[in-house]
Amino acid sequence: MKLVLPEHIDSAIFDLDGTLIISSHIWGDIDIKFLAKRGFEVPEDYVTDIACMNFREGADYTIKRFGLNEDPDDIIAEWFGMAQYEYAHNIRMKKGAEEFLRALKSAGFRVALATASNPALYLPVLDNNGVLDCFDALVSTEEVCRSKRFPDVYLLAAGRLGASVRDCAVFEDQAQCVESAKTGGFFVCGCLDDHEISDHDRIRSSADIVFREYSELFC
Repeated sequence: MKLVLPEHIDSAIFDLDGTLIISSHIWGDIDIKFLAKRGFEVPEDYVTDIACMNFREGADYTIKRFGLNEDPDDIIAEWFGMAQYEYAHNIRMKKGAEEFLRALKSAGFRVALATASNPALYLPVLDNNGVLDCFDALVSTEEVCRSKRFPDVYLLAAGRLGASVRDCAVFEDQAQCVESAKTGGFFVCGCLDDHEISDHDRIRSSADIVFREYSELFC
């Protein structure tokens, strides 16, 4: 079955949360519980602002945003503890995601993960869902100096694959991340995740192609 991608594309770089796995609700729940414990509700722009940040950036931003007198490492540990069990046991792949990954591998594609998640989260969820073997490279924003608001992590992933930027497709569900991948020169496939409806117009205007389900990416 033919893929709906330009002929020259031979490598794919995937975001994890909201793009490959159904996990956006987990982080929303964590935000609600974490801030409620401190007497705050979750502002709508807070979720958007931290979506592309790694743990350290998110902790520093949260401390500044809410005037918390807390250590960033303690906040990271609290978030991590809340998420770890879910990633290891309960989070599942999005419909058609595994089939699409395996179709790419069958077609000779090199495949990388580029995520803001820690390896202790992304490795168990990929292994638990039986797709860890689909990836030729696994890259986290913890390995670069800047968040996904910049194309650094995608450039690192392309380098790990030994692929040129021109020949890589990036799959993302966050508007900021779609836009930053475009600034890096990548062909971008925007995933219209139901949890991020407010991002859809920005994604449509920036991505090269958009999709709701992976079945749409086959001819």
